[in-house]
Amino acid sequence: MPPMRASRPVCALACLLFLAAAVSGCGGSGGGTSTGGEGGGSAGSAESRPAPPKSAFPAAQGKTLREILDNPEYKPTELIVEPEAMVFYPGSNRYPFGVVKKEGSPVSNAEIALYFARVPTPKRGSKSKSGNRGQRAKAEKQALDEPAVGPFPAKIESLGTQPAFRSKTTADDPNAATVVYSSQIDFPSDGDWRIGALIKTGDEISATPLPSVTVGEFTRIPRAGQQAPKIHTPTAKEVGGDLSKITTRIPPDTQNTVDFAEALGKEPILLLFATPQFCQSRVCGPVVDVAEEAKERYGDKAAFIHMEIFNDNRPQDHVRPQVRAFHLPSEPWLFAVNRHGVVSSAIEGAFGKELMDQTVEKVISE
Repeated sequence: MPPMRASRPVCALACLLFLAAAVSGCGGSGGGTSTGGEGGGSAGSAESRPAPPKSAFPAAQGKTLREILDNPEYKPTELIVEPEAMVFYPGSNRYPFGVVKKEGSPVSNAEIALYFARVPTPKRGSKSKSGNRGQRAKAEKQALDEPAVGPFPAKIESLGTQPAFRSKTTADDPNAATVVYSSQIDFPSDGDWRIGALIKTGDEISATPLPSVTVGEFTRIPRAGQQAPKIHTPTAKEVGGDLSKITTRIPPDTQNTVDFAEALGKEPILLLFATPQFCQSRVCGPVVDVAEEAKERYGDKAAFIHMEIFNDNRPQDHVRPQVRAFHLPSEPWLFAVNRHGVVSSAIEGAFGKELMDQTVEKVISE
């Protein structure tokens, strides 16, 4: 299991996927309610927005990450930025995240830009009173005084669907995500990088440091251009029509008529790993809804398959072998696999209709 370095949602996902026996009840609605406006609203009401221009945020220009974040004119932040990804590679990466108020309700209209700085490598043989964990904490603190790179403004992707495709699972969760924020970040190399965020709400600016990410840590997850692992995915026919055995969405989704192993190498496939009931980041319900709507739009142009995470849909029974076959440390994940059995796209974290459609159009054209 990778070290638990990320903020609450990603940590929770990692715990769910690798320490499932130690957690339960992660899918509860939690505290707080969505209030509309800044706090979000229904899944259908939040709108997508392009990223603001880089000029709307301070340029790094040789400043350290601390100098970017510690401006005396900034207001104390009342918002929490929650990363939704753990897997990054050198080069351009989509960095998805959510924004919530302290009581848990989602925020759908902030303007945010990310910055990063390299986490120094501890000197060989260096020790701390807390051991390796203490060394890492010290290095992450030192990263604040390293040169910053940025800004990387975030666009807002709506997770809304037409009412017919909005599940009860999503509708009944007052803290279900209504949007996902995403920045496109260029990491120059493998290694640890500390992230920071500037947040604009109205005329106020606030700042917050985020956990570091390790670029190049996860090397076994299928990437674009690689052959997809051949896995069996359960179908409605296999479970005698009892869809509760293969999906935690309420009502059950219809992305369970095709076995991945039978479709592999024959037709385009959209394979979604997600568990609407147990996903603590509150995005799995909405993204399964997004995929369900896309399945209706694209019909038989591609096979849509929703793969749950836990054996018997019980976190205490550990993750399913299909999740292990793809070496996933988090959820949700969407894999588009072309008719040649090659991965066309791999998306970690939440996504909306626009990215879903781009992904489908790309894979059916290959």
